[in-house]
Amino acid sequence: MARYFFYFFLLTFIVACTYTQKIRDGRTAHDRKQYAVAVKFLKKEYDKAKSRIEKGRLAYLLADSYQALNQSDQSIQWYRKAYDNQFGINALKDYAYSLKKAERYEEAALAFKELGLEIGSPYEYRKEIEACQAAIKWKKDNNLSYVVQLVDFNTGFADYAPVPFGNNQLIITSDRKGSTGEEQYNWTGNDFSDLFLVDLNANTVRLFDNKINTEENEGTVTFNEGFTEMVFTRCFSETETEDAYCQLMISSKSADSWSVPKPLPFIKKGVNYGHPSLSKDGQELYFSSNDPDGWGGYDIYLSKRDNNVWTAPQILSRSVNTERDEKFPFIYQDTLYFSSNAHIGMGGLDIFKSYKLSNGGWSSAKNMKPPINSGGDDFAFIIDQSIAPEGDLLQVGYLSSTREDGIGNDDIYKYEKRIPPTPPALEEVVEEEDYKLILDVYVLEKIYENEGDPNSQILGRKPLNESELTITIGGKIQKITIGENGLYRIELTEDTDYGFLGSKEGYLKAVNKFSTKGIGKDPENPVQTFELELVLDRIFFNQEIELENIYYDFDESFIRDDAKPTLDELVANLKLNQELVIQLGSHTDCRGPARYNQDLSQKRAQSAVDYLIEKGISPERLSAKGYGENELAVDCICARCSEEEHQENRRTTFTILDAN
Repeated sequence: MARYFFYFFLLTFIVACTYTQKIRDGRTAHDRKQYAVAVKFLKKEYDKAKSRIEKGRLAYLLADSYQALNQSDQSIQWYRKAYDNQFGINALKDYAYSLKKAERYEEAALAFKELGLEIGSPYEYRKEIEACQAAIKWKKDNNLSYVVQLVDFNTGFADYAPVPFGNNQLIITSDRKGSTGEEQYNWTGNDFSDLFLVDLNANTVRLFDNKINTEENEGTVTFNEGFTEMVFTRCFSETETEDAYCQLMISSKSADSWSVPKPLPFIKKGVNYGHPSLSKDGQELYFSSNDPDGWGGYDIYLSKRDNNVWTAPQILSRSVNTERDEKFPFIYQDTLYFSSNAHIGMGGLDIFKSYKLSNGGWSSAKNMKPPINSGGDDFAFIIDQSIAPEGDLLQVGYLSSTREDGIGNDDIYKYEKRIPPTPPALEEVVEEEDYKLILDVYVLEKIYENEGDPNSQILGRKPLNESELTITIGGKIQKITIGENGLYRIELTEDTDYGFLGSKEGYLKAVNKFSTKGIGKDPENPVQTFELELVLDRIFFNQEIELENIYYDFDESFIRDDAKPTLDELVANLKLNQELVIQLGSHTDCRGPARYNQDLSQKRAQSAVDYLIEKGISPERLSAKGYGENELAVDCICARCSEEEHQENRRTTFTILDAN
């Protein structure tokens, strides 16, 4: 083992020296994640650049480097320079979001307005402008109930999701140095994440139990009241060729030892699960998942323990979940705290709360506002139930954030909630509530950077007027023609499922759903308004459209498990649009004999066709074509192509041949 470690160290040292020797320009330093080095090179290169295009490219890399170094003022300045020097819409977009992250909300709102005009759709960033306006008001209100402070055991690495563990101890998730395993995680460039034990009295941090931490990614843990059972997240792949997925693992403690963790029984293959939270009695488990049967993105689910068996998870209502991401639930009595990037917030993820209503539903999500929330990502809110209220102290707990005053990356903050000064008494006016549930349905189309090229960058969405909306309510069907703003507003009925189908000539049909089940009557918000989007894809005849995430093992043509979700989405589209006739195409890179590549690509295209047939698509609607290396996406000199360029050339496509 010592010998292996020596060779590993020697190899790492040689590679590191090689990288240092090779870094003679800003782009290389940026790609190596050596951002401080990149800044020095890029500034000099920017001053010497002769064209606006080159200045724009270098300015964008400078802005990105400063963003990674957590120097917001500099990153904002250089994103703007990049845009002014014709880098493109991405620079303006990053400029707007950087202003928002830095809590420069007035400027951010103007930038988002400019961004909407630039792409030709004020619709796309209207909610960001609304969020900026709300954040301005919230900061002026100055919530005096909470005091938030950075804890001193943070590092420059990712430290987050603290959970109380016994007396004056916390379990945190971190990818700091010293975690289990000898490799680095490619996504972050840091060590893999593990669970660490923080002793608040001794001010020490050490690895948690070695039966829990492995060479995979572990994190975000929850315990029962007696600390004899734990549920945590572990991310790993079943085989070397498959993508890694996150699962919820459970372990119990006897004496001083934790049992070998096992996945919870309801885990589905190819779905991510994380951020568990056990109720005080240990009989309810809340967690986040990107199950494709959910509302979209990550949603929060609830599983209950029945005779010591965890039931099939139930998705929480649309009062909580949206079409984007809801994560990091924490259940405390009848209140659920969680993070979302969809409800109106101050930055990326904001912390919200919702409480159980008398009819079993959930109240509408309420933003916790500053200082709990900020312009950064705010998440993993938790209450330390071991600290009892005393005097004006109501509550003590922790949250995680990427806010501006942190050390860098994810940081942990401690908060105290105290009784605020008594506000002046206001005369209470009691009005009879008129409860309503309103749904705004938008029918949209994508905006492409290059009009007419379905493989070009998607800049946003815009309303698709004169489209038809078919609404299904309990077996009854209603058809509506959408007006110029792409909007149809409908008043909903309680405890009802709704189905929506959008269609227009020259576009693929799209479906979505909404349910009022689990949405309770909220006295604080008697009129609740929700949004639903249907995005219709334009039909591009006889143009290859690339299918993302379709990969094959070297020299093989069978469909890998990580390719199936993309093909399943294509299956759903073909079943919805029965008139489509398509061709599946496969391309190889330039390496290997041309004839061999031709045969291999044909086999791969046919494998994709066979998969669609197995899923119920008629063979008459499908054909396969292998292109070999004849139509390269990146026409580089083969011996000098980078691996990224080879990967771009290895692609699977579909072409719409007919839609009648």
